Amino acid sequence: MQRASRLRRELALLATEPPPGITCWQHESQAGELRAQILGGVDTPYEKGIFNLEIVVPERYPFEPPKIRFLTPIYHPNIDSAGRICLDVLKLPPKGAWRPSLNISTLLTSIQLLMAEPNPDDPLMADISSEYKYNKQLFLLNAREWTEKHARQ
Repeated sequence: MQRASRLRRELALLATEPPPGITCWQHESQAGELRAQILGGVDTPYEKGIFNLEIVVPERYPFEPPKIRFLTPIYHPNIDSAGRICLDVLKLPPKGAWRPSLNISTLLTSIQLLMAEPNPDDPLMADISSEYKYNKQLFLLNAREWTEKHARQ
C-alpha cells in the first residue's frame, strides 16, 4: 500500500517538475514497472543520445531501492552489457547508500551525473575503466560511437 501511494506522488512530481533531461512514466499497467529516458549531457560523449531505462520498484519500496538498468546499450565503465549500473545509492547499506528518503527522481539524477562523471575506481567493466583512466581519447571516441549507433532516435 505504501509503495502505491508513494509511487503516485513521485510520478506526479516527475510529470510536473521533471529534472532537466529526464522523463519517467509508468510502464503499461504494471504498478511497480516504470520506464525512464535520460538525455545524454552536453559536452559528454553521450550528447544527443536518448537512453532508455527500466525501473522495477520492489514491494518493500521505499525501504528497498528500485532496480534500475539501461535498456539502451551504453559504453561506460560503471554500466555493464546487461545494463546494470554500479552506483552506491542503488544498493542497501552496508555496501550501498540507499535511504528511504531518496526517490526515483534523485536516483535518475544520480545516474545522469554518473554518465557525465564516470567512477573508474569502482568499475563493472574493467577494460572500459582502464581505457577511461589511461587512454581517455579512445574512451571518448568509443563512447561517442556507441551513442551514435544505439542512442540516436
